[in-house]
Amino acid sequence: MISGTSHDGIDVAVVDLVERDGTLELALRHRDAVAYEPGLRSRIIAALPPASVDLAEVCALDTLIGQAFAEAAAAACDAAGAVDLIVSHGQTVFHWVEGDHALGTLQLGQPAWIAERTGVAVVSDVRSRDIAAGGHGAPLASTIDALLLAGRPGRPAALNLGGISNATVVDPESVRAWDIGPANALLDAVIVDRSAHPAGYDDGGALAAAGTVDEALLAVLLEEPYYRVAPPKSTGKELFHLDYVNDALRRSGREDIATNDLLATLARLTIVTVADALVADGVTEIFVSGGGAHNPVLLGGIAELTGAILAPTDALGLPGDDKEAVLMAVIGWMTVHGVPSSIPTATGARGSRLLGSITPGARPLAFPAPVTAPTALRVVD
Repeated sequence: MISGTSHDGIDVAVVDLVERDGTLELALRHRDAVAYEPGLRSRIIAALPPASVDLAEVCALDTLIGQAFAEAAAAACDAAGAVDLIVSHGQTVFHWVEGDHALGTLQLGQPAWIAERTGVAVVSDVRSRDIAAGGHGAPLASTIDALLLAGRPGRPAALNLGGISNATVVDPESVRAWDIGPANALLDAVIVDRSAHPAGYDDGGALAAAGTVDEALLAVLLEEPYYRVAPPKSTGKELFHLDYVNDALRRSGREDIATNDLLATLARLTIVTVADALVADGVTEIFVSGGGAHNPVLLGGIAELTGAILAPTDALGLPGDDKEAVLMAVIGWMTVHGVPSSIPTATGARGSRLLGSITPGARPLAFPAPVTAPTALRVVD
């Protein structure tokens, strides 16, 4: 289970995982997307950077998000049957980066509520160990991307267009991954602020498609130093938020820009930063997931500027909307089987680490026998 940087709800996947001769076989048994209760979502949004909150609100959100995850887990167990392990990423509320180093990360959603509600052991806090080992704790999508793309010709890439865009590039010698910049984060912030769409996002990219890119504003946005930091690197809404947009509008003298033109410009920012990053890495094909995978403005622009073949992650057998929840299951499976799951060349850590902390369920903890790290992943029926 995970709630991503769009903080709209909880993605849930129930999977069976079996290792056979070095390949991890994955069967998707159940999937769901559970929206946050509106009041809770409003409190999460109000707590995100650049806002300041007190510890009382942090404590309350940790409990309320944990209870929401617990109910989502219980509903999934009711729908799919008994499970052996639950893996909860929780909700990221702060990712602490200074310069080119990640110093800490905070995901809320107390796992004890999940364990108490379901009786099942829970793996949580999956990013902190990698950060303690000198990494960014992100993008952990590289763990599943490397397995999915193993053996493909050329330089395939997996691109996630969530609140933040991130990419994994795989070749026989290495796996590289990094956060590129904003994908939907700035678009969504503007749409909510200006009440541009009741859904809170640009459904089908229609608003951006109706606008015209403001080149002066785009030039100011592209001055962001983060884009010139070498990977591995990570970022989040601590940097890319509504105040960031408003500051760019002031500096470019475009405070009176029409909403559709602003959205068109922000969409172009995503297109240009993604294309620049992936062209520089020589990618030949790109498999896309995340909310932005449903935005034809973003996809069309990225395809045009990269010249690469674009396809949804679904073409690899894994539905793009379920990828991050499935990733959590894979990380949890690796952890309890004694397999380190972080990739140092992707996160920048000193070495690969077992990820997560374990909250016992109703039964004594019993771990399966350790296995050799799988080198590929195959989705099966």
